[in-house]
Amino acid sequence: MTMPASDPAIDAAYSPRAALPPGVFEANMDAYRDRSAAAYRSLPHERDLCYDAASGQCLDIFPAPGPGLKPAFVFIHGGYWRMLSKNESVFMAKTLTRRGISVVAVDYALAPAATLEEIIRQVRTSITWLYRNGPLHGIDPERLFVGGSSAGGHLAAALVSGGWREKLGLPEDAIKGAMPVSGLFDLAPILKSFVNAWMNLDDDRARAASPIHHLPPRGCELVLAWGEHETSGFKDQSSAYIAAWRAAGFVGKTIEIAGRNHFDVLLDWCDEDSAMTRACADMILSR
Repeated sequence: MTMPASDPAIDAAYSPRAALPPGVFEANMDAYRDRSAAAYRSLPHERDLCYDAASGQCLDIFPAPGPGLKPAFVFIHGGYWRMLSKNESVFMAKTLTRRGISVVAVDYALAPAATLEEIIRQVRTSITWLYRNGPLHGIDPERLFVGGSSAGGHLAAALVSGGWREKLGLPEDAIKGAMPVSGLFDLAPILKSFVNAWMNLDDDRARAASPIHHLPPRGCELVLAWGEHETSGFKDQSSAYIAAWRAAGFVGKTIEIAGRNHFDVLLDWCDEDSAMTRACADMILSR
């Protein structure tokens, strides 16, 4: 399939790296890696637990201390579906586990080797695995919460979307809350962007994979976050998704993090008292 040329205006709206001064993106990626490496060195964890035999994909668990089953925050990394991994995505483990919340980081196969449909299948399978096996790892299957950044925000919303839980034997309310950060909820603009060079989506596939068109029959708690210096495309996506969520009669909130961009907004999860940490913890611990 021959892809049409991308639209320069859409490319600018969905190019958060290009919107930053030279070196800022690389510095943030270094911070993801360094802070995640520190978490692996200093915190108890289980690494590379295979959740999907078909693909061999794995997840890592950082259990909250103390007796009893704990709620879990399941984080899905971004990278426009083609880069990064769980190994750079556990930097929030210290702040959340100290609050009694276990942290799970999920890997998935990357595009273009994997289609978007396969990536979505994999992350949904990770929730099925956690629901069935969570108690063996100190996780309460009745308190699963999901989050993700950018493309990971899209995948978190795909977990919230309706139409898949019954097929996998999960209750409709298997996910109790979601916190997508700078997510993608309507993939129509991606068809006209540089991203489609490796995603190879068409109109039908983009719509089928767009969470804004597949809201669940019953909404969970939803928090949408983004940085003040985010590019317009991602801000518009969150605004449209929260509007659709509320129009369906569901409750959701939004937070814009002052002074942050598409990448460093996530690092606020390393701060015990940041708005990001408080919003995430409040969503989970209020249940």
